[in-house]
Amino acid sequence: MYLMYWKNIRQTKLKKYNQLLFSSAITIGLFCPANIISQPLTKTKFNQVNLYSNKSFITKAVERTGSSVVTIDTQRYIKKRKLPRNSQLFLDPYFERFFGLDLYNENQPRIEQNQGSGFIFADGLVMTNAHVVSGSDNVIVGLTNGKKLKAKLIGQDVFTDLAVLKIEGKGPWPKAPFGDSSKIKVGDWAIAVGNPFGLENTVTLGIISNLKRNVTQLGIYDKKLELIQTDAAINPGNSGGPLLNVNGEVIGINTLIRSGPGAGLSFAIPINKAKEIAYQLINYGKAIHPMIGISLIDETNFETNKKIVKVGSVVPNSPAEKSGITVNDIIIKVGNKDIETASDVINQISKNGIKKQINILLKRRNKFIKLSLKPTDITNLQNY
Repeated sequence: MYLMYWKNIRQTKLKKYNQLLFSSAITIGLFCPANIISQPLTKTKFNQVNLYSNKSFITKAVERTGSSVVTIDTQRYIKKRKLPRNSQLFLDPYFERFFGLDLYNENQPRIEQNQGSGFIFADGLVMTNAHVVSGSDNVIVGLTNGKKLKAKLIGQDVFTDLAVLKIEGKGPWPKAPFGDSSKIKVGDWAIAVGNPFGLENTVTLGIISNLKRNVTQLGIYDKKLELIQTDAAINPGNSGGPLLNVNGEVIGINTLIRSGPGAGLSFAIPINKAKEIAYQLINYGKAIHPMIGISLIDETNFETNKKIVKVGSVVPNSPAEKSGITVNDIIIKVGNKDIETASDVINQISKNGIKKQINILLKRRNKFIKLSLKPTDITNLQNY
């Protein structure tokens, strides 16, 4: 009996003690949560925050420059077609439709509308392509905040397909930061931004496929351009919009895309050249293009395996003809620059300008000839 009594007392105390320990454990768990449990929960939450806060370089680039990209709407008044006198055939709409010569509505005054892109680079100044605004009677600039403002043409240069507009309104204006197109490399990322069909900040991504692509290689002979080639798609209406680097800086102006065979190749004007032309348009109303009046051919000498630049043609009465340059002359040096490509010749003549003489070393058959001549503006050569 005695032993059983103490046994019951002992079991009762032990049970109460276990309950006390369990309660204490719960209390400690509430006020002092274990690190082994809390750490994974904290890290998971932190990773989720990081996942949503991290932005791609594309997003950051567009956020930096996107607000400066504008839509350019143009209007051109098409007047009634002038018909030849005593032409009963052309005066009769029936015969026009029957022979497919013209439609009656096409003989009526109308407004032709087009659209392109551009970007603000200074206070109220917009850079775009000349072909976007050429021949327009009215130009409307659409900002990313929804505002539409009139703009006037400051100047355009058809040879480099560049134009500068001035927005009629008060800022402050979002401005696109300039990059340095001389520092870009083949394989660098390229981000094309524009407002095709008025769709704000349409973005395409690609790489720089090639540099210093001469437009004559594309069958374009009325322009004086070396273009950046990219596989970032330039959609209709993207013309005049910026080509960005990974930092959101403008490295080029989207200008054209090749269609048909070889489609998918896009081209942009290097921003260094565009800036040079833009500032000339702002200060002088036109751009100067020093020329001597020759076409150039890049060749490889198969005997020496070295690149050479030959004269393909000479413009009559040009500085080149007057100085004695002839077809098939090989250009060895222009100024102090040894010549390897046609681009070297163009760059040296452009740097020289039209106000001073430049020395040119030629090779004609086995004879070296040194000449001195003064370049002229390309507009002076158009008369010949």
